[in-house]
Amino acid sequence: MPEPRTFRDHPVSFVRRSGRMSDGQERAWAALSPLYVHDVPRGLAATSVHPDARFDPVAVYGREAPLVVEIGSGQGHAIVHAASTRPDADFLAVEVFRAGLARTMLDADRAGARNLRLIEANAPEVLETLLPEGAADELWIFFSDPWHKNRHTKRRMVRPGFGATAGRALRDGGVLRLATDWEDYARQMRQVLDDAPELERAFDGDWAPRFDGRVMTAFERKGVERGRDIRDLAYRRVARG
Repeated sequence: MPEPRTFRDHPVSFVRRSGRMSDGQERAWAALSPLYVHDVPRGLAATSVHPDARFDPVAVYGREAPLVVEIGSGQGHAIVHAASTRPDADFLAVEVFRAGLARTMLDADRAGARNLRLIEANAPEVLETLLPEGAADELWIFFSDPWHKNRHTKRRMVRPGFGATAGRALRDGGVLRLATDWEDYARQMRQVLDDAPELERAFDGDWAPRFDGRVMTAFERKGVERGRDIRDLAYRRVARG
């Protein structure tokens, strides 16, 4: 009999270090995770998603509403702001770093954002199997790790094949929004997504205008202060055949 597999087939876009959460983050996790965190059955790894697991937005949020999914939500600044100012929509933050999720829950609770849920998992697996096909109205990827060394670019979130992954999760006409302060990665994103038959450009010219719904974060501000240009992209899901 073959030995059971204990690893993923493809490199992931993160290195999950075992940094300890602060006492405040531990308290936030204990108090708020029952409200905000959607537990996911696991597959091979701690952040994997079992292929049979499913996320039912209507059951989770208790209503039918547009769903916005942010991949790599970090400390949650963008999605908490959006959730607290758009009560008509539902929001899902996907992140692998628990300390960031704890911070997100603290800020969401202070803002009274009850239309937000969090998933601690590898994002491509969420998009490929966990979400129902066509569930997302918008998919956000803001400032994902550029993995700028040549030997590491295979770890980038947006690499060949990602268009199909994003296209599966988006409804027809849904929008994929991206931003990065790393020019080489921006150009790779554009090439990968231009080549994806599931998607079409939702902008004119070389780059999309800055997305008004993206709140300015300390991370973005730091990139601007260092002289890096912020490049936005936006793609629309074409109608399924």
